[in-house]
Amino acid sequence: MKDAISNKYPIATSSKAIWHCGLLCLSLMAPALFQSCSPEPKQDFVYPTANRGDVVDDFHGTMVADPYRWLEDLTTEETRSWIESQNRLTRSLIENDIKQAIEKRLTKLWDYPKYSVPHKEGDRYIFKKNDGLQNQYVFYMQKSYPGEAVPILDPNEFSNDGTVAVNGVEFSHDGKLLAYGISARGSDWQKFRIRNLDSGKEYDETLDWCKFSGIAWKHDNSGFFYNRYSDTNTVAREDWNRYNRLYWHKLGTPQSEDRLVYERPDDKRLNFSPSTSYDGRYVILGVWHGTDPENRIYYREMQDNGDFIRLLDEADAGYSFIENIGTFFYFKTDLDAPNSRIIAIDVSKPARKNWKEIIPEADDALASAKIINNQLVLSYKHDAHHQVKLYDIDGTFIKDVELPGLGSARSISGKPDETEMLFGFSSFLDPTSSYKYDLATDKMDLIKESEIDFDASKYVSKQIFYNSKDGTRVPLFVTHKKEIELDGNNPALLYGYGGFQSSMTPFFSETFSFWMENGGVLAVACLRGGTEYGEEWHKAGMLENKQNVFDDFIAAGEWLINNGYTNSSRLAIKGGSNGGLLVAACMTQRPELFGAVLCGVPVIDMLRYHKFTVGHYWVGEYGNAEDNPDHFKFLYAYSPLHNIKEGITYPPTLVTTADSDNRVYPAHSLKFIAALQAADAGSNPILLRYDTKAGHGGGKPTTKIIEEQADTYAFLFGLFDMVSVE
Repeated sequence: MKDAISNKYPIATSSKAIWHCGLLCLSLMAPALFQSCSPEPKQDFVYPTANRGDVVDDFHGTMVADPYRWLEDLTTEETRSWIESQNRLTRSLIENDIKQAIEKRLTKLWDYPKYSVPHKEGDRYIFKKNDGLQNQYVFYMQKSYPGEAVPILDPNEFSNDGTVAVNGVEFSHDGKLLAYGISARGSDWQKFRIRNLDSGKEYDETLDWCKFSGIAWKHDNSGFFYNRYSDTNTVAREDWNRYNRLYWHKLGTPQSEDRLVYERPDDKRLNFSPSTSYDGRYVILGVWHGTDPENRIYYREMQDNGDFIRLLDEADAGYSFIENIGTFFYFKTDLDAPNSRIIAIDVSKPARKNWKEIIPEADDALASAKIINNQLVLSYKHDAHHQVKLYDIDGTFIKDVELPGLGSARSISGKPDETEMLFGFSSFLDPTSSYKYDLATDKMDLIKESEIDFDASKYVSKQIFYNSKDGTRVPLFVTHKKEIELDGNNPALLYGYGGFQSSMTPFFSETFSFWMENGGVLAVACLRGGTEYGEEWHKAGMLENKQNVFDDFIAAGEWLINNGYTNSSRLAIKGGSNGGLLVAACMTQRPELFGAVLCGVPVIDMLRYHKFTVGHYWVGEYGNAEDNPDHFKFLYAYSPLHNIKEGITYPPTLVTTADSDNRVYPAHSLKFIAALQAADAGSNPILLRYDTKAGHGGGKPTTKIIEEQADTYAFLFGLFDMVSVE
């Protein structure tokens, strides 16, 4: 193992800025915020020591070393000391004038009123607003548009530093009561509270042990169904995220009096998510196993205290309950339709031979479906951007809804018995704006838009298609300033995800806007593993096909280089969570292709990921190396931790993770950094940024977001010699 590494920073004879004494020598100058100054003699630095253990595992006859197993225990003094040493090193290299200037510009860019898309609850509209730099969005309600907006819940009051957030809300049918989940430091664990929105009264009870919990209010407001796990003090740690159960909570009573309604002790892997049909007649129970796309649907009448009826119990496809009209239940499903279709099941005669196909599978993938004004409102993904279409309830096409441009229709909502549809629209150049559309009159009104300090008219966003390694046609969105030259020398940032049915339709990002206003090219790849082209596109990027995702991403980078947008030394790749796995796998497979790697909260150890937190949820997506020899072969072949090689020069890398990430366990990042630092033969920085008061990302306060992004872009700007900020 290598502890001290000479000339680790900078890289000689490169175009990258010179780092010395742990600082990038930059000075503030007008009109630019900063520009580089003459380099001083460089100074070596030492990576914190990570002792190698002798742990070796036997995977179906293959012996696999795991020398940094000790880093899986985040509580030991040795681990905490090593983390702090890594943080000190990272801070010493990026806490400088360039970061301060970037943070100043990001703060200004972020400082504009931001609104969520409103939705109607009872007779009132509900939305969230952030005045600009508030750590958390504030919830508001108003009776009409235009009209006075009244704050109803301010999470900024829950903590001084903004690290307590609202994570999950459900309103009663009349919109008067709100059940809301509170999460601290980015944790997925929730504590639910209840508030009367008219009086402001906060009920006494708190519901604990909730995670990914759904709420199904009874229409008389007497209480609700909800799902939760066991008290963590009463079960073994490995079962903290197992044995999910459904309970009934009576309003105004302590959680100890909640009634157990449904459980499946025969299968501890199953999870439940309840909802209430719009007419209040039924409680619908979604039954799911981890992130598997196949699920089950149970139901019962709200007034019935009997068992749930297992309407769809074969887990043979994905089923999404849209709404019911009487005894007819409408579903979006990919059963025998990879691009999805709409079916109706009469629960009074539910045999499959009686099912009705309302809208057949189309050439484009069906993204979402709602019943509004007794019509079907369907959103399709056409080459990874949205189109919205209206149909009669019998499936007869009515018309297309014209969207403001090429982008994404988000948060479509409306009521079965009202003509009004609400939705948001966004693109890579446009923050989300909210619209109200009347299905009866075909009238569309803009009701909320953002006024960010970013001139979109200076930029162009286009979609191209390229061929992956196996010839598959893959979409790529490319956005940049209009006047850039395709001379192969532009800094470029390639972003992707590629998994869990997540599609990369156009979205707006303040940090990506900052990147582009400084001359950077933004490229977003629509990789296999998502559902841009339906479930077949997803399946082509999961389990034994996962390598396709990495090939798609690598091919995107090669396309950007071959078409003059950038070169390898100025091509950065970025991804988080499963996207962190993506960039980590690509950098270990093609280290020479990339000039920088931004790897956020990544899944890295593909042989042991299922042992941590909710990792067992992902077995259907990734596989299980421990139980299945065939799964071991393909997981071992690409697992980033196990494909780090001695003597290779790896690109500059910044890995970010956080203490409260109980989704992707931080040890993935720790083991990866330790192994990379020990094996690397080059002179590039390989750094860890570890936040002790954050989680996987949800609910992160604005101050922390800006701070982390400033660190990230300071890292990139130094590497790519980007020395002007608008």
